Amino acid sequence: MAVNLKKGQKISLVKSNGKKLTKLMVGLGWDAVEQPQGFFSRIFNGKEDFDCDASVFLCQKGKFVDKDDLVYFGNLEHYSHAVKHMGDNLTGEGDGDDEQIFVDLDKLPSDYDKIIFVVNIYRAQERKQNFGMIRNAFIRVVDNESNEEICRFNLSEDYNGMLSMIVGEVYRRGDEWKFNAIGTGTKDINLTQLSEHFK
Repeated sequence: MAVNLKKGQKISLVKSNGKKLTKLMVGLGWDAVEQPQGFFSRIFNGKEDFDCDASVFLCQKGKFVDKDDLVYFGNLEHYSHAVKHMGDNLTGEGDGDDEQIFVDLDKLPSDYDKIIFVVNIYRAQERKQNFGMIRNAFIRVVDNESNEEICRFNLSEDYNGMLSMIVGEVYRRGDEWKFNAIGTGTKDINLTQLSEHFK
């Protein structure tokens, strides 16, 4: 059974048999809230088109220090091959994961000790969109070898006015990897502004 996490809760990344989890899939999902239809609204089937982008900051000694350590729709794989983004979902339509990121902790160079997962709304200010207009947002960690869901964090707070989300992180403590459910909204309009939180 997957563990349903609360904000701020941490969990060790282990398989159901107690062995360390090293190959994982991190799935992120969201749905647009039904919007009242207006004559000039950009509505399709009652839902506004949201282009949310999941991205990953790889950190050394807890800090983001190199632009090459950002994995996003413009750089789908880290040079170490430890983190691979499966591509951009432009609308958030469909059930299940909207974007998926695969992580192989065994391939991650020892200099790295934290992997931070964020989501931001593309051109949020221009489109007058924010995370208060999105529901059912979640992040989940899956054992990539058995396809077993290890944990899930549903983002249920009111994120009205927030343009970006720091969703969760995988981090190293000694020889153990853990997941931390963060769920913090920010008003950063792009990844450059978001990166300032981790420098």
